[in-house]
Amino acid sequence: MDNKLLESFKDKLKSQRDEANDLLKQMERNQTIKSNVEMSAELSFYDNHPADSASSIYDKERGMAFQKNEEVIVKKIDNALKNIENGTYGVCKKCGRKIDRERLEYIPYAEYCIDCQKSIDNLKPDERKNRPPEENIIEYTMDGVHNNQVEFDTEDSYQTVGKFNRRENIVEEYTDEDEEYVEPIEKISNDQYKNQLP
Repeated sequence: MDNKLLESFKDKLKSQRDEANDLLKQMERNQTIKSNVEMSAELSFYDNHPADSASSIYDKERGMAFQKNEEVIVKKIDNALKNIENGTYGVCKKCGRKIDRERLEYIPYAEYCIDCQKSIDNLKPDERKNRPPEENIIEYTMDGVHNNQVEFDTEDSYQTVGKFNRRENIVEEYTDEDEEYVEPIEKISNDQYKNQLP
């Protein structure tokens, strides 16, 4: 790689590092990260609704994820700048081949060539094998709808819930669907109420 191209990548990397650092500073100013101010201002969380506490924890975790992402990018950029100084920039860390220029134009801090990056991504756990156990219940209730390539719509979901909740030997108290249920206390008329008064 010639010096002119290396300098352009160096400038691009420095620009992206500055942008990432500026974003980190902005997130800190906006209290997206390190936002313990609101949580520490209260003496007790006892009177808080659990949803309020969950919202603040979610916001804090989201901010921490954003922060971690930007810090990883800054670290990769710093490594790429060191590689430019060492003369190893644009070389795949795994196979030692040159990384395509188009890839470096798009991701100047790329550490691996496309083939090695694909093989690394394939080593990650397959999402189909890494699913929550609740999905087994969902598959049971759906009776293989997706296997037949039929779209599962609202009507199907009502029928599935009805099938799942079906109970045997239960006598329903109300048989007339058109009749509206009234609580016994509401059946007391005004006359009955007045007759009870002294």
